[in-house]
Amino acid sequence: MDNTKENKSILRFGPLVLFVGFIFTFCILFIIMPKSDYSSTEKRYLEQFPEFSFETLFSGEFTENFETYLADQFYGRNFWKGLNSYYNLYIGHNGADGVYNGKDGYLINVPVEEKNSKVQNNINTVVKFSKSIDVPVSVEIVPSTGYIMSDKLPVNHFNYNDDIYFNQIINACSTNNIEFIDLRERFKKSSSDGIQLYYKTDHHWTTQGAYEGYKQLCDKWGITPTSEEKFNIETYDDFYGTTYSTSGFWFTDPDKVQVWNNPDDTEKNITLEIVEGDTQQTYHNMYFFNHLEEDDKYPIFLDGNHPIEHITNTNVKTGNLLIIKDSFSHCFAPFAADNFNSITLVDLRYYKGSVSEIVKKGNFDKVLVLYGIDNFATDTDLAWLK
Repeated sequence: MDNTKENKSILRFGPLVLFVGFIFTFCILFIIMPKSDYSSTEKRYLEQFPEFSFETLFSGEFTENFETYLADQFYGRNFWKGLNSYYNLYIGHNGADGVYNGKDGYLINVPVEEKNSKVQNNINTVVKFSKSIDVPVSVEIVPSTGYIMSDKLPVNHFNYNDDIYFNQIINACSTNNIEFIDLRERFKKSSSDGIQLYYKTDHHWTTQGAYEGYKQLCDKWGITPTSEEKFNIETYDDFYGTTYSTSGFWFTDPDKVQVWNNPDDTEKNITLEIVEGDTQQTYHNMYFFNHLEEDDKYPIFLDGNHPIEHITNTNVKTGNLLIIKDSFSHCFAPFAADNFNSITLVDLRYYKGSVSEIVKKGNFDKVLVLYGIDNFATDTDLAWLK
């Protein structure tokens, strides 16, 4: 037999051998390598081996959880996720995993599709709640990054539906005696002036953005905001947010996170109470700098997500505010604390009790519903607002 033909015949199986070897190698690595509980890059806990029972097997729950376990514990997961994201860019896609890779280092969530929007349901829930209490209700919704900073989007992108959603909210508010605090005009102007309202690697507004939202609220409520010159602004490096964690674009430069500290707010006059079920912890500050040493630095504001938090500022003698909120309120509340003696924050993702009962017992002057538009358009926990 011709040796040349024999060699060519063997070489035909080369790709198959490489593929089988690749699969075999990663199967062995999957078995022998230790499993991780947490991904510092993605800032989330990873799926662990699911508990087996005949009930979960026949219901499909075990199979579904096992697939997630395989995906989460795949050897070199971060490398492959990043490789996939940058390969998508190379072949002409404009992002990965629901995140656009924008200009100047901006990673921007794709818009919420109108067909998936829960805006009308959620604003109807707010209207129903407002009719059940005797305290005036205001709504402040933060526009999406892509809507305000359209100049940072890639050329090809889906349209952002903020105007549609805002009109739905405004119509419901105007016919039900609810004040709507519209940030769109102020934010477009501030953005055009070069103010960084949103993080580049996260969906939240920056502390500067929260301050702009605070000033708009003060304008509507006829109160005097604390001037920007009053604050000692402290800047911290190496902040990576949720859009970075989702996208896989690991070579993106980090953000900076700022703390705007009012020197009048000291441990002598500030009290923060964090309520988790029957447990209550009391602090005399609104910033938790220990989180700067962690992967997720955003909990520097109010220690992150909790069901209920109470802020008291004894330097302010009057005013009692209830904020029904998502995490956009975390860097906003310290500003509002300069104008209210007491602020209570309720997060319906973690609190399932009656908010109207809190209102009845709290002697509140105002209720503020404060959300980012993407959260307000997708949230299912506002159904608990009652």
